[in-house]
Amino acid sequence: MLRCLGEEFPDARAELDFTNPLELLVAVVLSAQTTDVKVNEVTPALFAKFRTAADYAAADRTELEEMLRPTGFYRAKANSVLGLGAALVERFDGEVPGKLNDLVTLPGVGRKTANVVLGNAFGTPGITVDTHFGRLSRRWGWTSEEDPVKVEHAVGELIPRKDWTPLSNRVIFHGRRVCHSRKPACGACPLAKDCPSFGTGPTEFDEAAKLVKGPEREHILAMVRDR
Repeated sequence: MLRCLGEEFPDARAELDFTNPLELLVAVVLSAQTTDVKVNEVTPALFAKFRTAADYAAADRTELEEMLRPTGFYRAKANSVLGLGAALVERFDGEVPGKLNDLVTLPGVGRKTANVVLGNAFGTPGITVDTHFGRLSRRWGWTSEEDPVKVEHAVGELIPRKDWTPLSNRVIFHGRRVCHSRKPACGACPLAKDCPSFGTGPTEFDEAAKLVKGPEREHILAMVRDR
């Protein structure tokens, strides 16, 4: 399944736009309860105005809330971003720390956010257990755990550490594009032969193919047709 996911999404990455660890950290905090697409619409103006942790710490709350409003829960997110900037300035000289234990002490940052930042901004292997990753891990029989931290550790024992970050991105891509929560595209899934939950969704190729989403759609369908 790991090899198949690699063939399916060789270039999978965090779908949030960023150019440095601070931008990615802020973007992941803003992505709660909204889509990466929506966050990517908001962050260009945000990142142009606030370039450093000190900029966020000194931000005008009303202005920041207005910029974050399209992402939803904008007051809580403004609190997190203001607190994040202040904590980085006070405790880490304005720099995003590159260790999990430090990252999770920051406002609005849990293990999921920390692993996204470590894996995609620092190149440190990490397993990102979002709703897609947890759901697919259970659907595939990799673990029966519900708690994200327990899922992270269980899958980490199955998969080589060097593959943790690309695996996370590929599973999340697969969950968004093929293995949907309510109606997975079983009949058009490259992982079908290895999946213990095959049949949860439509198994006929033509019907399942209609459910496959994303820019990789034709590549995914070709993988299934060519087998």
